[in-house]
Amino acid sequence: MNLTFYSNFSNSLVQQEAQINTLQQQISTGLAVQSPDQNPAAYATAALGTDAVNALTGDNTTQAAIQVQLGSVNNAYQSATSLFNNVQAVLEQALNGTTSALNLNALAAQVQSASQQLLALGNTTSPNGTYLFGGSRGGVAPFQQNTSGQIVYLGDGAQSQAAISTDVTASTLANGEVFVSGLAGNGIGSVTASSSNTGTGQLIPEGVVNAAAAAAFQSGGAAITVSFASSASGVTYSATQAGTTLATGAAKAGATLQLAGVNYQLTGSAAAGDSFTISPSRPQSAFALLQNLAAVLSAAGNTPAQVAQTNQILDQGLASLGQYQQAVVTAQAQNGVTLQAIANAGTGNTNQSTQIQTNVQNATAVNLPVAIASLDQTLTALQAAMKTFGTVQSLSLFQYV
Repeated sequence: MNLTFYSNFSNSLVQQEAQINTLQQQISTGLAVQSPDQNPAAYATAALGTDAVNALTGDNTTQAAIQVQLGSVNNAYQSATSLFNNVQAVLEQALNGTTSALNLNALAAQVQSASQQLLALGNTTSPNGTYLFGGSRGGVAPFQQNTSGQIVYLGDGAQSQAAISTDVTASTLANGEVFVSGLAGNGIGSVTASSSNTGTGQLIPEGVVNAAAAAAFQSGGAAITVSFASSASGVTYSATQAGTTLATGAAKAGATLQLAGVNYQLTGSAAAGDSFTISPSRPQSAFALLQNLAAVLSAAGNTPAQVAQTNQILDQGLASLGQYQQAVVTAQAQNGVTLQAIANAGTGNTNQSTQIQTNVQNATAVNLPVAIASLDQTLTALQAAMKTFGTVQSLSLFQYV
């Protein structure tokens, strides 16, 4: 008997069964390409696409962690802004001229409480347990009291960037310099009244008229002294700096003194022998500012001269407070820009991931209707072949083939 017929039929059967297995696997997995030999180009597209999607997923995980961290920072900034605004209201109340000594003590207690609240805000921890404003030293409370009772900053201004999308990074750290780097006074000069003043005069900064001169004064080290003396025409003032006379004139209430690029208004009545010192602004922590203001309010005197000295300090305190109000608003805005960038990157990553998955699907996915039809056809052909083989085998002549 010729065995060629059997061999051909067997080979055909094996091929059909292999095709059926492949089609069934494709239908069950939804993939037409599962190994490089099936379609090298499509398989490479799928492998690269999967790697890219995994990378984007990792970026999204990083984004979520940063958003939680910076969201907590944003909340702290909002609380600090509210705190500073409340202190501003307290100082304005103290300056309205009708507050009693008893009420001033109550206001002092409010400012002292605000100082403690600010310390708590500065030492806020994130959900992962690190300190928000410690910079790279997140494991150490950034604001601590030293042996002198002053609050010092133990964090740093380090920066850290993390990938949030392809070629895009975002800062993952905040630092507490926003609470310690504000300049005293109006940011150019800080005015101090002599404790021996007997008049009711105050020297109030009005605005910058020469930015270059103001900047030079602020960066320099020589203070300006404004002294008052008697003359035949009344009380006069003389402003000197390092032995050089800058300006002189009659010390009349409402007079404007232009010194180091800034206009200062003289209010009240300065007495002969009174003096003011205008020092270049230097950093003063928000904690020191609030502590000083609380101390001044609690020790305020009630004579006209003492009230004027207290008001001079409170006016300067308001100006200093304004530096921190602006600094926190600016820091919060910058933090908001970062959060928005992260949100945009997240949207971009999601869109990109969807597109990559679509490309991979197009390259490797099976066409189910076609695969099912092909499976049906192959099964039908296999069944027909086996039936035919059985019929032929039963023929009496088949044994002679």
